Amino acid sequence: MFSSQLTFETALKLRGGPSVVFAHSLGNNVFRYFLEWLKLEIAPKAYIQWLDDHIHAYFAVGAPFLGSPGTVKATFSGESFGLPVAEGTIRLIFNTFASSIWMMPFSKYCRADNIHWKQFFEGKEKVRHKYHCDPMEFQSNYSGWPTNVINIEIPSTRGVDTYQSISEVARGNFSSMECGLPTQLSFSAREVADGTFYKAMEDYDPTIKRLLYQLEKYYLGDPVLNPLTPWDRPPLKNIFCIYGIDSKTEVGYYFAPSGKPYPDNWIVTDIIYESEGALFSRSGHLVSGNPGVESGDGTVPYHSLSWCKTWLGSKVNITRTPQAEHDGSDVQIELNAEHHGTDIVPNMTRAPRVKYISYYEDSESLPGKRTAVWELDKASHRNIVRSPVLMRELWLQIWHDIHPDAKSKFVTKARRGPLRNEDCYWDYGKARCAWPEHCEYRYIFGDVHLGQSCRLKNTSADLLLHYL
Repeated sequence: MFSSQLTFETALKLRGGPSVVFAHSLGNNVFRYFLEWLKLEIAPKAYIQWLDDHIHAYFAVGAPFLGSPGTVKATFSGESFGLPVAEGTIRLIFNTFASSIWMMPFSKYCRADNIHWKQFFEGKEKVRHKYHCDPMEFQSNYSGWPTNVINIEIPSTRGVDTYQSISEVARGNFSSMECGLPTQLSFSAREVADGTFYKAMEDYDPTIKRLLYQLEKYYLGDPVLNPLTPWDRPPLKNIFCIYGIDSKTEVGYYFAPSGKPYPDNWIVTDIIYESEGALFSRSGHLVSGNPGVESGDGTVPYHSLSWCKTWLGSKVNITRTPQAEHDGSDVQIELNAEHHGTDIVPNMTRAPRVKYISYYEDSESLPGKRTAVWELDKASHRNIVRSPVLMRELWLQIWHDIHPDAKSKFVTKARRGPLRNEDCYWDYGKARCAWPEHCEYRYIFGDVHLGQSCRLKNTSADLLLHYL
């Protein structure tokens, strides 16, 4: 953490201005921990000033604000992501990383003691952050998630006989007919984060005790922060929360004994997905639960990604535009939309086969601070950082922020024209370069097709003036 602080301070001295933080996925958890650690290193009165001096904007991309159920799958059965490695081997490797628990799902209704006085009790009694859950945790289903994160069948025996298959257990107890069949247990996100799940399973899997130790020492007992708790808006001047939506995303799992020895002793018998406002199983059957209005980015559920919408104020400006270059004819705007701290859903339409980007912007609720949420249709978790659309929007927003003639709080969304030669292309229907007001046909030796010969008429610097 000290090296991160030194990096920011060195950048300020060398460049003369604050830095831009761009964090993706787990990197957002690391940055959150850095901000909490910094509170212990800097005098309280100087903390906000240090942030203002050293960090201009924070771009949180694909942030698992409330965790990701996919971590559960990797912990219990392994996740190879297509690599030619056995899932059991992947599971062994994954469970050696103490940071793996950092992505476990947790409840939005439960918080830990937000304290920093533990450091003054070193050498005395063991102090750890205690969970305090809102009554909504027990009134709502599934800790606010779409469904239970874990559904697992545990054998009727423990110890060395734990890894019998379901059929073996059934045959061994069929004659007595005495509760010999496996028992199915379900665990919510809260029960994963507070250790209830690990304590219930420690007699059935040799790796669970190690995971429970990691959870209690490095998370529940961390002197700075219990990261398995909801994140309040950091006191930074500018925050942009960016993620993909509308992809089929895993939100829950069913596990059962496989009959094989560790690490292959569990198999995934079913998976619950969210997609298009509904829940369904791997077999295609609809599942009851609490589906969100959208689905996630293929890795992190919408419920977790969209937590940063709670950082927006009571009045939000919403704009929805096509992701591709456009002339403004399909731009939808809703000003001063009411927002009451939960999700906010615009009353806007989508044309078929068009990918949109929805902007939720608030520059009024916190004086001197801006908060924005960008939702990109069909942008996947792992590929969003390579998205040309995201890179274009980042470039425009940062350029807008540093330009002395910028008049608005956020870059205009009225239109998106080509900004690079690569954005120009040949329109075969009209037999000319598309965007004729910005692009022209200009052959250069080496071009192998018509699209390569379409180039900008003016420089990018001149075109950028339209976005102030």
